[in-house]
Amino acid sequence: MLLHFSPPKPLFSPPNLRRNPQPVVHPTPRSLPLRIRAIDAAQIFDYETQLQSAHRKSSALKIAVLGFGNFGQFLSKTLIRHGHDLITHSRSDYSSAASSIGARFFHNPHDLCEQHPDVVLLCTSILSTESVLRSFPFQRLRRSTLFVDVLSVKEFPKTLFLNHLPKEFDILCTHPMFGPESGKHSWSGLPFVYDRVRIGDEGARRERCEKFLKVFESEGCRMVEMSCEEHDKYAAGSQFVTHTMGRVLEKFGVESSPINTKGYETLLDLVENTSSDSFELYYGLFMYNQNALEQLERLDMAFESIKKELFGRLHQVYRNQMFGELKKTEQKLLNDGLVVRPMKEESSTS
Repeated sequence: MLLHFSPPKPLFSPPNLRRNPQPVVHPTPRSLPLRIRAIDAAQIFDYETQLQSAHRKSSALKIAVLGFGNFGQFLSKTLIRHGHDLITHSRSDYSSAASSIGARFFHNPHDLCEQHPDVVLLCTSILSTESVLRSFPFQRLRRSTLFVDVLSVKEFPKTLFLNHLPKEFDILCTHPMFGPESGKHSWSGLPFVYDRVRIGDEGARRERCEKFLKVFESEGCRMVEMSCEEHDKYAAGSQFVTHTMGRVLEKFGVESSPINTKGYETLLDLVENTSSDSFELYYGLFMYNQNALEQLERLDMAFESIKKELFGRLHQVYRNQMFGELKKTEQKLLNDGLVVRPMKEESSTS
């Protein structure tokens, strides 16, 4: 007995292979001309698009942002734009803000940790960082989790991470030296400082670290690899001094005028940029950078030195005016013969 099998019917077939092809209608002279409105449009059977989408998902990092305030939201928007999956947690309820940019908000840090993020990004304030770390449920994370901070000081979080994190966790200390104001238009050319404090030898862990850094590199940041100790030394002489001068000028009460010079406009911009940051941030720059006190004392000494130089010259001008007139009067009397200089007594010789 012979069995005959017919080939399976294809799920779909091109129009020219159908058994009952539709008649081709040629346009009449009155018909509108054919216009191409899309080139290489993605279809449901566009495997190239599907592969690209699958690749993006496989290379995306799941990043947990702790501290979803102003700066945390600022960074999260760019991380999401680069295709990464963002989950967030904060003391305040930012669920609507997270939803608006495509992130998920968790009120409970335990629920956030159960999502097993690849990266935990600390965007907390300097003053609250230690308390956040002490209360964080590390035991619910994978042992190879990468911890990253973005604080404006670096030795302080490095010490906290080394003291409180399990030794299996990776540590990357970073400082994006810009914020929502200075980086609102572009990050191109803005410095991003980082220190690979502790990254595992496995290729996957190194690749994860590079993926995170790639976000800032792709945005055009000037990538500066530097130890935490070096960073704090330089930052005390630049960032802390900048914030100090901005706050001094704010207390002084600088105001715009109809005859502003370019230099004065720069001072007004400095006040605007520094006054937008909280005093808590400024205090953290002073409290948790051991080089800040030295810079503050140097500023005080420089101000006193300038005052002494100014008053010293003013005193000399006043002396010249006062005693200069006395010398002119004496010379005039001598010329008129009204004053006779006393004769010097000649020494007698014995």
